[in-house]
Amino acid sequence: MTITSLTFIVFAFATILAYYVVPKKYQWCVLLLANIVFYAYAGWKAACFVLFTATSIFFGALGMERVLAKQKALFAAQKETLTKEEKKAVKHKNQRRRRRIMLFVLLANVGILCVTKYTDFALAQVNSLLAALGGGEVRYELNLIVPLGISFYTFQSVGYLLDVYWEKISPQSNYLKFLLFVSFFPQMTQGPISEYGQLSRELFAEHPFSYKNYSYGMQRMLWGFAKKMLVADVLSVYVANVFANYERYTGITTLLGAFCYAVQIYADFSGYMDIMCGLCETLGIRLKENFDRPYFSRSIAEYWRRWHVSLGDWFKNYLYYPIGMSDWSRRLAKKTKRRFGAHIGNTLPATLALLVVWTATGLWHGASWAYIVWGLLNGVFIIVSMWMEPVYVKWKSKLGLHDESRAFRAFQILRTFTLVTFIKVLPEVGDLRRGLGLWKHIFTDHRLPTGVGQLLEFADTGKLWLILAAGGSLMMLLVSVLKSKYQVRDLFNQLPFAVRIILLSCGAVLVAAFGGMAMYLFGGGGFLYAGF
Repeated sequence: MTITSLTFIVFAFATILAYYVVPKKYQWCVLLLANIVFYAYAGWKAACFVLFTATSIFFGALGMERVLAKQKALFAAQKETLTKEEKKAVKHKNQRRRRRIMLFVLLANVGILCVTKYTDFALAQVNSLLAALGGGEVRYELNLIVPLGISFYTFQSVGYLLDVYWEKISPQSNYLKFLLFVSFFPQMTQGPISEYGQLSRELFAEHPFSYKNYSYGMQRMLWGFAKKMLVADVLSVYVANVFANYERYTGITTLLGAFCYAVQIYADFSGYMDIMCGLCETLGIRLKENFDRPYFSRSIAEYWRRWHVSLGDWFKNYLYYPIGMSDWSRRLAKKTKRRFGAHIGNTLPATLALLVVWTATGLWHGASWAYIVWGLLNGVFIIVSMWMEPVYVKWKSKLGLHDESRAFRAFQILRTFTLVTFIKVLPEVGDLRRGLGLWKHIFTDHRLPTGVGQLLEFADTGKLWLILAAGGSLMMLLVSVLKSKYQVRDLFNQLPFAVRIILLSCGAVLVAAFGGMAMYLFGGGGFLYAGF
């Protein structure tokens, strides 16, 4: 079911209607039924994978909880007879049982994710090694099915499993409610990756109809459709042209195509989030926000705190902190502090944890060396900044640079956006070799365009559409600037009712007419992050 299709719009309105018609205590059942319909369009094979994940993690979590319950019952029954050493031995034994359950379920689900997404890539590397050694060849390109949203629902479910194991939350005892949490359709294909404590409160609460929620949600959905259909889908044609044929364009034109891609992927991904968060808002449900004006970031580290926020939080909570706060990490920090000082002692363990996190982030995004290098490049910039922080502070003081200075802040934002753009395009050109080739072409092709026609040569058959996309991009920039100080929808809703109706009607007609035409002419409809 394509999110920008008429089918989805009918499906969304039917879900909203049913949600408010049924008794409030059954609203979560409507959402579960909507999940089933959504997956029916994706095919039964994808549903089987989700059911396996939900079932295995549901019973795994209950199994761990049952071990704790038996332990508490034993301690209560034999409170007077058990010694301190005996209690410690029981706790140690039960902790090992819980760990075995957790690891078995964890490895089963992460194993499915790895097999479906990375088998072809792994076999290709084996073939390369065998060829280098003069050996034979292993058959690969098995083209295994990659279930809809597997990266998202696996990470969300594994986060729940680990939270139960760490005793941060109590397990859900209702299987159908847990299935709703795992398979909630608005976040299935592109997130956000939610924590159980936050999302469960939203899903299982009773939500009376609110005109404000409905109005604000519809406005946000319209804004998301505009970003996706009038900006992302239009720019995707031009970007694909530049990436496929960058050798024939000037370096400046290729650079412009790279910047267009940065706008495209933001409009695409944040447009999806606006559509789905808006739909949930009409139901009174608040999804975790995934974007916080990321292109206004002043460093790569800040950018990743503001782009795909839920993924960054997941890696921080379930990979970075467990590595950085492990016993061996503490021992390493203590040894290096004694020998090399506090800065190195604190930074070295964090560096090792970041290398693991960013390698995993690259692999999460795609099974290719281009994505691995992409991930490591982001990590290297963050690590270098962390190591060089004392030097930066010293030189900023010497040069009289202040973080509060508007000029210096603008320089940092522009620098970060440029770096992010160059890193971002690396895996999108085709493979690592072509990505590096595009970089080289930008820096070595010094031809100057003879005019606007040559500068925009990649859009020679559709400059009017490029103007439409440019106008939409400027509107996104304006809204982002306003969001730094205002709640934009609150400002909009202060306008007279008639003005709002006219503006929303014009926006809907614009999206339906030009967006529909763009889909017909350029294809589109799919979302970039849906492949992850």
